Order: sequence, then C-alpha cells, then structure tokens
Amino acid sequence: MASPTIKLNSGYDMPLVGFGLWKVNNDTCADQVYHAIKAGYRLFDGACDYGNEVECGQGVARAIKEGIVKREELFIVSKLWNSFHEGDKVEPICRKQLADWGVDYFDLYIVHFPVALKYVDPAVRYPPGWSAAGDGSIEFSNATIQETWTAMEGLVDKKLARSIGVSNFSAQLLMDLLRYARVRPATLQIEHHPYLTQPRLVEYAQKEGIAVTAYSSFGPLSFLELQVKNAQNVSPLFEHDVVKTIAQAHGKSPAQVLLRWATQRGIAVIPKSNDPTRLAKNLEVTGWDLQQSEIDSISALDLGLRFNDPIGYGMYVPIF
Repeated sequence: MASPTIKLNSGYDMPLVGFGLWKVNNDTCADQVYHAIKAGYRLFDGACDYGNEVECGQGVARAIKEGIVKREELFIVSKLWNSFHEGDKVEPICRKQLADWGVDYFDLYIVHFPVALKYVDPAVRYPPGWSAAGDGSIEFSNATIQETWTAMEGLVDKKLARSIGVSNFSAQLLMDLLRYARVRPATLQIEHHPYLTQPRLVEYAQKEGIAVTAYSSFGPLSFLELQVKNAQNVSPLFEHDVVKTIAQAHGKSPAQVLLRWATQRGIAVIPKSNDPTRLAKNLEVTGWDLQQSEIDSISALDLGLRFNDPIGYGMYVPIF
C-alpha cells in the first residue's frame, strides 16, 4: 500500500506516512529499512544524531539493487545537527551525510533544533551529541538562525537538497525566519500527539503553506526507556479509554487511530515498528475517516505535555 502525498511549497510531493529512524539499532537498521521498503514505505526520516545513517543507506542500496524501488521513488529526509550551524559547516556535513546514505541528494534536509552548539569535528566524534566536550557540558556557538538558513538555501542551489525545512521551531521563530528566507521552509517537524496538540503552531504553519510532520505520535511510548519522568506519569495512549473506544468502533488498532487523527488533519506522520504486522498497519491510516466528534475527543486529551525536551535529559537548553 502506497501512502498518499502532500504537495510541498517547493513543488515536490512528500508521502503523508513515513518510517522514522530514531532509536533504530545499528545492528538491525539496514534490514528494517529494507523490509519497510518492501512493505511499501517510501519516506525515511533520518538524522545525523541518530547515528545510523550508514546502515540506513545499506538498506536503501539493497532494495534498489534488487529492483524493489528506484532512488527517485524514495523520499529521504535527514537533519542538520546543532554542532554544524555555522555557515561554512553546513555544506560539508550535508555532503558527509549524503555519502553515509550513499545518495546524491536529500529530498528534505531539516534544521534539527533551533539552537547552535560549539562545532565538533566529525573526525573527533560523530555524531557529536549535545556536549562538545563529551562530558555533558553545553557550549553554544554564535551562529544565528539566519546564517544557518542562508547556508541551507545554498544546499538547494547546489541540488544537494530538493527541499529544506525546520524542526522544533516555535511560531515566533517561524515568523522571523519567513522575513528573510529566500527559500521558504517546506516543512515543520514537531512533537505532536494527543497529549501535546500545539494547535496554534500547527494552524500557523499550515496557513503559511508549511507542511507539518508529527514525531512521537504515540506520546510517552518512545520515552519510557529513556526514563523521561513525565512519560512515566501518564496513561499510555494505546490504553486510554477514548482511544480504545474509537479504535473498537472502527475495527482499527489504537496506533492506527492515533495516526489517522493526525493524517486526517493533513499532518504527516513518521512511526516506526519492528513488527511486520504493525509495520503494514501503520501504513493503513489514510483510506478511512474518523468522525469530527472523534477527532475532537482525541484533541481534548491535550495536556501540554512535552516529552522531547533537552532539559528533561538533564541539559540546560531551555528552548521550549
């Protein structure tokens, strides 16, 4: 089953449902990407910080070699890490990431966080993580978002990225970026689930023609193993009575209901699963509809509860 697509402001089509590569283990990553392609996934959402781009590329290469898919049928996403925000660092690290993936261009390249950290040479440590010294301390750089974005636009000029976007940006930062952007951001990727709906941010981005992609669509699930405190203090969304009741009414799984809640409102999703059955089911979240009352009841679960926050990991980077 192929995913429907969203037309980006760059003119390219982006699948509405993709496969997220965060926390995909290196020893299984190549196989997972390969099997996801066989299952019908065409968008793969990666990042420097995930530390598995070489293995992702191996999975892609295997699928292409076997004739399962052509490169132009895939939509490969990667992200610029915080340590490479200086204008002269953006293109070199993008080229390294392209080499890791084994491709000539990214379909979408995203600024991962709106924070610039001290540069770390990839030859010293890669991926560099949050601490330049590797001891948990945080050192910022003086690169502005405008400096970074100008370099991102250069990637489009050189055809290293077909579209560029941002992640974890607020509406205020988007407003500022749009004042000087020569190439408008095509997408905004944010944490988005029923416990954190961010309706004003979503509405603003969509009104500006910026497609929204949700990460962590299942809420606290991804953060339990990271021992994020507030993830342990709320009911898992899969077990919430509102979600379970709607799932039963439609003959769907709670996961499918959570994903459809997003996709029905034009928000792209990037779930992942190690289970072949759930992998297939996660693609089946566009060919049926929730009632508006059901969408509203899921949205009403909003607690303003953010799980992916640097401070929650013990790092004083107060960006939210």
